[in-house]
Amino acid sequence: MKAAVYDAAGTPSVLRYVDIPSPAIGPNDVLISVEAISIEGGDLINRRSTPPPRPSWVVGYAASGTVAAVGSNVRDRAVGDRVAAFDMQGSHAELWAVPAGRTWLLPDGVDAADAAVLPISFGTAHHCLFTRGRLLPGETVLIQAAAGGVGLAAVQLAAQAGATVIAVASGTQRRSRLIELGADHVVDRATSDVVDIVRQITHGVGANLVIDPVGTTLPASLSALAIEGRLVFVGNAGGSSLAVDLWPAMQSNQTLLGVFMGPLFERPAVRATVNNLLQAIVTGRIRAVIDRTFPLSEAAAAHEFAETAKPLGRTVMRP
Repeated sequence: MKAAVYDAAGTPSVLRYVDIPSPAIGPNDVLISVEAISIEGGDLINRRSTPPPRPSWVVGYAASGTVAAVGSNVRDRAVGDRVAAFDMQGSHAELWAVPAGRTWLLPDGVDAADAAVLPISFGTAHHCLFTRGRLLPGETVLIQAAAGGVGLAAVQLAAQAGATVIAVASGTQRRSRLIELGADHVVDRATSDVVDIVRQITHGVGANLVIDPVGTTLPASLSALAIEGRLVFVGNAGGSSLAVDLWPAMQSNQTLLGVFMGPLFERPAVRATVNNLLQAIVTGRIRAVIDRTFPLSEAAAAHEFAETAKPLGRTVMRP
């Protein structure tokens, strides 16, 4: 099969499009004929900074496609089922062997690209907003990196929950799209002081909840937070230290909540949430935002675009 592989961590140019053996399928796995691949932030971080455990390593967390084979222990998936899937590596390929418990059956009418994007982006945003963040109607939520996959999902879900949504993004051209998706206010971090604008919007109170997938913005997120507010930090897209001065947060009785979704996608509650979100995308209640689609054969260019072009939403590849 064809796959995008790398032998050493580095820039997107380390990716090679080559023939490799098809993956072995275990008794609890399904083999997916991949139709669409979502490039996730973790894919970029792994390729850039994590030495692969062996040569010709296939990176990739998320994809969708059709089940081509099932393991001997699998009873709830069948050949021909359309699924979305999550795993810790392997999606950048024509075939992907994944534990059946990390797949979701697709409702009729879901596009393969939307299905590839949805579980991580919307599943993460929902968990951050409601399971960890306990967002309530009428509260104000600040969403850092609102033009990214998790950010765009969080904007939509928070708006539909009745919150006032302050979205942070760079570039004035993104404002109209974020407003369209539910943001009440958009702050251009390139030209404005985010903390000052949040204080103005909230009449000095601050945001009740902040969702921060960046890491480098944690000090500003804490400064924009209301007394007794909650900060949910998820991932580290900025790639730097997460060290912050917690003394002001303690004095303000603020709560910091960390989220790492990797181990959570097999939990029944999270699986049910993703199933509900897949239904919501069919009805048009939520929208997956895809900036650009590349062929898998151009994986290096796709990673370069996802990493440097500041896309609005996700970058997708198709085998």
